[in-house]
Amino acid sequence: MSGYAKAPDFFDRLQQITEALLTRRRRRRRLKKEKQRAKNPVLDWIEAFLWAAGMVLLINQYLIQAYQIPSGSMIDTLNIGDHVFVNKIVFGPELLPGLAKISTPIKPKRNDIIIFENPSYISRGPVFDIAQRVIYMLTLSLVDIDRDEAGQPKAHFLIKRSAGAAGDRFIMEKGEMRIRFAGEDRWIDEREYAAARGWNHKISRLMPADQYPALEADGRAAAWMDLGLPVPEKLQSAARGARDLRFPDYLAHENSRLQTLRSAMPHDKRYATLIARHRLGWYVPEGRVFPLGDNRDNSRDGRYFGPVRVTKVLGRGMIIYWPLRRIGPII
Repeated sequence: MSGYAKAPDFFDRLQQITEALLTRRRRRRRLKKEKQRAKNPVLDWIEAFLWAAGMVLLINQYLIQAYQIPSGSMIDTLNIGDHVFVNKIVFGPELLPGLAKISTPIKPKRNDIIIFENPSYISRGPVFDIAQRVIYMLTLSLVDIDRDEAGQPKAHFLIKRSAGAAGDRFIMEKGEMRIRFAGEDRWIDEREYAAARGWNHKISRLMPADQYPALEADGRAAAWMDLGLPVPEKLQSAARGARDLRFPDYLAHENSRLQTLRSAMPHDKRYATLIARHRLGWYVPEGRVFPLGDNRDNSRDGRYFGPVRVTKVLGRGMIIYWPLRRIGPII
């Protein structure tokens, strides 16, 4: 009988414990609700804003970032003012803005639209760089505090097409690119190669082909002026049309100038070295890519600063999300 007497005591005790736990739980919930109701609405708004800002930063830093196109170097693929999303995880995001990039086995392929750090960019210091990038990400590319003396955004990052991979060679002939791929002994026209691969992006040219004689004459005239000599009237006349060009082929102009200077001073080895770049072209070493703008006569790209390290490539272009009429994938 003693066993039966103890059973009610056990269940009574269990009931008391359960009621105590439920009462304590209800009290905690009530206190939490009262605390939330008593919270300052301004602090509540700040907390919500900081949480949202943190999420935006995390997404922009490690997954997908918004960028705004500042120049016409990629017309007609990307126009000035286009807002785009860039896939940052594909090539490995940075742990912090501008610091310690995570590597991945995926590397930029030929014809990818890539965004990378401008090799010509002069930094104002790590603190400013981080602040600029954080503000840029938080505002989805609407606010850029990194501006030049004229108030224009500085080109801290560039977005171009990956035109070449390790082992490739490139030369320019009157603004048209020719490629010799690694392991091959013949040059192929870039447009011919793109057509064979079924790539339908447009390679734009703003420099009229029939203006090259005037442009080259202007390069020779510039060399005469560099030498401190009066430019012959005949040469001035031949170069006159080049001065009206809005987007001249600067490489062709510079090659013509250097050729003339070398003829005047064959003993000066500087000119032979500089001319070699135009004659031999560019070589892409291992671990680098060669970026080019689709709008060739209005693009400062690998032809001016050389191949870019793969570790400096931040992501691959995904889609244009603004303006609405241009929404679509970047190809």
